[in-house]
Amino acid sequence: MLSKSLLLFLAVYILSDFSYGQRDKKFFRKDYTYIESEQSFYKVHLVANTFNEAKRICALEGSMLFYAEDVKEFKAVASFWQRTQPHIPWVFVGLSDQMSEGIFETVDRRPMSEVYNNWQRNQPSDELNNEDCVHMDLIGTMNDYRCDSKTKFICKKTLQSLEWNNNCNMSNSDYIYNQDIGKCYKLHTTPMNWTDAYAACRIESTSLALINNRMEADYLAKLTENTPEPLVSEQYLQGVYHVGFHNRFLEGWQTVEGTPMNVDAELWFNNKLPQNHYEEC
Repeated sequence: MLSKSLLLFLAVYILSDFSYGQRDKKFFRKDYTYIESEQSFYKVHLVANTFNEAKRICALEGSMLFYAEDVKEFKAVASFWQRTQPHIPWVFVGLSDQMSEGIFETVDRRPMSEVYNNWQRNQPSDELNNEDCVHMDLIGTMNDYRCDSKTKFICKKTLQSLEWNNNCNMSNSDYIYNQDIGKCYKLHTTPMNWTDAYAACRIESTSLALINNRMEADYLAKLTENTPEPLVSEQYLQGVYHVGFHNRFLEGWQTVEGTPMNVDAELWFNNKLPQNHYEEC
């Protein structure tokens, strides 16, 4: 069963029929909101995560864990936050002293003194020597907090940093367009299990690759051959890749789109479609 095995994985993006996303159109992703006064895009994440996971998710989306540059930006984002998610009392912001105790800096390594900061009274306290990350509430006051706690968070993408992958009509420049197939692909080189790979693709607004024919299979095989093996410490199955088929509900094999699997047997190992109902991915 490979659902829990660490593998590299292939992602696919189906091109839209229309073009958007250039800076002049002020579009980044459908799930981000543009605030004109700050020339930036923002998204409030409703699923609580640890500080490091929040950073990872923002990075996968092509953005960064939010911190306010100044009072003006804080007020603009707080207004957006209050208007859209008023039930969220506080969020992680992109500030921490994880690198060196007492030296708070932004996720992009700027001193905290250069950006908006407003500690609550008697904070930071570093309670139990285990509070290295920063919470901020709706009125803009901050408190140091455990990085391994789970909290909602906000991601930010500046308009200035927006670059567009014109071939794939998306903001992620890591995807490669194949003209013959009409799709864009990316080989992820961080080993993950199948469910984490599925989530990583969804965060990027794409999906695990579905292999529909021999042409697509040959192209993806060539893509894997031309990508260097990652230098990682984890043990993972080399030469095997997660794709977008599963039997996680033990109701028969299907695609990540929810349709029955309809793939030629010749594309499977030994020309045999999977028969083991206890294999999931």
